[in-house]
Amino acid sequence: MATKPAPRVVKVAAAQLGPNQKAVSRASILDRMLKLMDEAAAQGVKILAYPELALTTFFPVHYLADEDEIASYFEPTSAADPYAVLSSPHAKPLVDKANALGIDFYIGFAERWTGEDGKTTDYNTCIYYSVAAKNGVGKYRKVHLPGTKEPLPNPKAFQQLEKKYFTPGDLGFPAFRAPGLIDGALKAEDVGQEANSVAKGDPIMGMLICNDRRWPEAWRPYGLQGAELVIEGYNTTAWAPQYDGTPEEQQKLAEFHHRLSCQAGSYQNALWSINVAKCGIENEQGLIAGSMIIDPLGRVVAESKTMDDELIVATIDLSMCQSQRGRVFNFEKHRRLEHYGMILDQVGLQEIPLLSRAS
Repeated sequence: MATKPAPRVVKVAAAQLGPNQKAVSRASILDRMLKLMDEAAAQGVKILAYPELALTTFFPVHYLADEDEIASYFEPTSAADPYAVLSSPHAKPLVDKANALGIDFYIGFAERWTGEDGKTTDYNTCIYYSVAAKNGVGKYRKVHLPGTKEPLPNPKAFQQLEKKYFTPGDLGFPAFRAPGLIDGALKAEDVGQEANSVAKGDPIMGMLICNDRRWPEAWRPYGLQGAELVIEGYNTTAWAPQYDGTPEEQQKLAEFHHRLSCQAGSYQNALWSINVAKCGIENEQGLIAGSMIIDPLGRVVAESKTMDDELIVATIDLSMCQSQRGRVFNFEKHRRLEHYGMILDQVGLQEIPLLSRAS
C-alpha cells in the first residue's frame, strides 16, 4: 500500500473586492483592502489573494486618450527594482500590515516597466509578496489579453481594450517557492539527506490573471513544475449589450464558464487554486463574483456569497496534490509528447481538407 504523503497544511483566503468606481479615491480602495487583511489575520490566514488590477478601477473598459490619465493607473517598475510597486504609496501600507500580521499576499496591478534599454512597456501584472523573504518572490504578466486594440464602433457596446493598454506578458509561466509557510520544509542543503525531495520543500506556487484561466496551456506548465497552488485574480464582464441573450442569461453563462475553467485547471493539473474576483456594478458595467477555492480533485471547497468585499477562507492540505499525481495525472507515466506538436506549431484554427464527392 502506498504511503500517504505527510500533511502540508496552510490557511488561505480570497479577498474578493466589490466595485472600484472610477470616481473613488485610491486611498479608499486601499482602506478596504487593509480591512480584508485584518479580517484574514483574525482567522489565521497565511496566504491572501487580491484580484486583478486590485488597486484601481478596471480602466480597460474605457477609451482613454489623455496620457497623464492613463499613466495614473500604472505603477512604475524597472530592471533595477522589479518589485518597486511594493514601495509605492498605493501598496506599501499592504506590505507593512502583511509584515505585522504575518500574511503573504498576491495582488494584481497595472505595471509600467522600464527595461535596461530605457524603453517602457505596460503589462497587466501580479506579484506574490512573501513575509519571510520581505520581498516579492514571484511575478507574472498576463499572457492571454482579451478584447480589441481599438474600440468597437457600436456606441452602446461595452468595451474591452486590454490590447490597447497592455503588451502580452513576456515571463512565461514561472513557478516559484514561497518560504516560511510550512514548518520543517526541506531546503536545497538538505537534499543529500533525503532520498526523495518531492513535495517536501517550501510550497510551489504559480499565478495567472483572468482570461488566462480559460486556456489549458496556461495551467499545464505549472502542473509540470510541481505547483501545489495557483492563484488567479480576475475582473470578468457579466454581460454586454452587443452579445446575445438577456443580462441575466449572459451572467449565468459567464459564471458557468468561469467555474468550468477554474475547476478543470485545478483537476487536470492536480493542484489547489484560489480564484478571486473584483465584482459588482463598476462604472455601470457588471462584473461577476464567484470567488472560489478549489482542491486538486476539482471540487469547490469555499465560495463567495456576495457581490461585494468578502473574505473566502479555507484550510488546504497541499499533500493532496501528490495523491492525484500518483494516479490519473501521473505526467511522467502517461503524457505523450510525440503527439502534441500541433499545440506548439499552429496558432490559429486550420480546418482539415474537405471530403471529395467520391468519398
